[in-house]
Amino acid sequence: MTENSENSSGNNSPITLVTALGNPGGQYATTRHNIAWQMIEKLSFFQELDWQQKFKGEYASMVIAGRKVYFLAPLTYMNLSGQSLLPMMQFFRIPMEEVLVIHDELELDFGVLSFKQGGGLAGHNGLRSVAEILGTRDFKRMRLGISRPEHPDITSYVLGNFSPGEQAILPTFLEEAAKALEMCLVEGFDIMLRKYRKQNLLLS
Repeated sequence: MTENSENSSGNNSPITLVTALGNPGGQYATTRHNIAWQMIEKLSFFQELDWQQKFKGEYASMVIAGRKVYFLAPLTYMNLSGQSLLPMMQFFRIPMEEVLVIHDELELDFGVLSFKQGGGLAGHNGLRSVAEILGTRDFKRMRLGISRPEHPDITSYVLGNFSPGEQAILPTFLEEAAKALEMCLVEGFDIMLRKYRKQNLLLS
């Protein structure tokens, strides 16, 4: 299958496994690298999810649009995320085309949301782990922009908290992104792929 093809087969498949990448531990909860976890908590049905520990992570499920949708938060630390994702896919027999990986994205400005099929890894350790474990980069992604820092120290940047200015508008970004995810789970990935190529959620 051709990488980075936004018209790859499988786009019309329903999403049945949402994997939000992040790092476990309170010290990482509010960092840029954990924006996917922060966004999941803004889902309208988040309080109804019953999280269980298994597959080296925490997972929950919810019936959405007549089908069961699973949510997974790997607890392996970012660079080993695939070690949590693959066992869950195998246990529930979830094909790759029904998996959506949510992650922070340096190459998008803060506040920008993009759905993407396949593509590069952009130095993201979580994506690298998923690609290595699955044996391909051609998986569905929901990318949450965190902007690239002006300095070269990427590690301290992604493991740091948002700036005061960003924190002031972060709730809006997360809430709008959560709405987009819910829409994706109902309407399908292909529709979101067209609607949210690079959409700034902070613009009215």
